[in-house]
Amino acid sequence: MIDLLTEMLSYGLLRRALVVAALVGLSAPVMGTYLVARRLTLLGDGIGHMALTGVAAGWLMGAWAGTADQDAWAMPGAIIAAAAGALIIEYLRERGRASGDVALALLFYGGIAGGVLLIGIAGGTTANLNGYLFGSISTVSTADMWLSLILALVVFAIGIGMMPALFALCHDEEHARASGLPVRLLSVLISVTAALTVAIAMRVVGALLVSALMIVPVATAQQVTRSFAATMRLAMIIGLIVSEIGLVITYIKPWSPGATVVMLAVGLYALVTVIRPLLVTSRERSASVERESVVEGHAG
Repeated sequence: MIDLLTEMLSYGLLRRALVVAALVGLSAPVMGTYLVARRLTLLGDGIGHMALTGVAAGWLMGAWAGTADQDAWAMPGAIIAAAAGALIIEYLRERGRASGDVALALLFYGGIAGGVLLIGIAGGTTANLNGYLFGSISTVSTADMWLSLILALVVFAIGIGMMPALFALCHDEEHARASGLPVRLLSVLISVTAALTVAIAMRVVGALLVSALMIVPVATAQQVTRSFAATMRLAMIIGLIVSEIGLVITYIKPWSPGATVVMLAVGLYALVTVIRPLLVTSRERSASVERESVVEGHAG
């Protein structure tokens, strides 16, 4: 195993891939914890689809500008489109002109259709979107790595640094409003930061699977933790582990990085779901034996 890691670290491309996978694994569950608490687990999917339009728009702008590497404009385009999609969802939800699920459906369909249409106008094909649909960490450039690092730091600063205010919003929005918190601003902040997380994670797991890496580690952590902060910490650890192990596996086997990472996360969730009742039963049995021993001791 040590030899394998040493071999991987000897390649600049794989070093960048490991760094980006770590950033994604740590940052995605941070915002995923808030989305689960607000029951917006599909928000990442909607934003991810919208980000595809941004990728294609970046390609189109690159074609018009005559750049040698049209892909260089894809990530900035994805960030802008994802943030715009998040703002649209919040606007529609707040104004009551469309329910949350309708707003997400609009982004699902419009995002995919817009991406396919714009990539065709730019002179590309749907094959150019595959890396963003399903993840293609082998194409991560140095610029992508630094951009991912900057975005991850922003996510950490907001998701962890502003945890008390954001938790209050997620726990009880009416109480947060009565307490004087800027509820509208905080709601927008969660959505836009989730959009940044999507932009980071697209390279690793792809737009179609990005929501899974945001949500599944949180769902797994919730089964064994009792507090919001503990859930977030454990989810970050889970996200980091499955992302790095998934990348190592795809170095050995010619499998899709995104699908491998997500299946590891889903497999861990299933394992915890099976084991947790057994552990709870064992713990209750031990506690019952201890109580009986105490009662017998007092009786004696």
